[in-house]
Amino acid sequence: MQKVTLLFPCQPGKGKDLLDALTVALVDTRAYDGCVSVETFVDADNPDTVVLIEEWDSRGQNEKYMTWRMETGLLEMLQPILAGPLEVHYLDSHPA
Repeated sequence: MQKVTLLFPCQPGKGKDLLDALTVALVDTRAYDGCVSVETFVDADNPDTVVLIEEWDSRGQNEKYMTWRMETGLLEMLQPILAGPLEVHYLDSHPA
């Protein structure tokens, strides 16, 4: 399993616009081959920072999905909402 976090820094007052867009977009994400789960979070101190925590069967499946998302133009559509670049982090489990 591969955990992935995506951090969306939104322009002031645009966090709700991103959440509205994700409500529609995440239907396709959850149906995409290899997607195990997607959870949406909003920073409690800054509602214009939205974080997705995803779980995928493999990193390769997530990378294929991300390529598909680029091809569909979703990130370009979100540009007027975002204040900076999307941050993507792949997390490996570590026994501590």
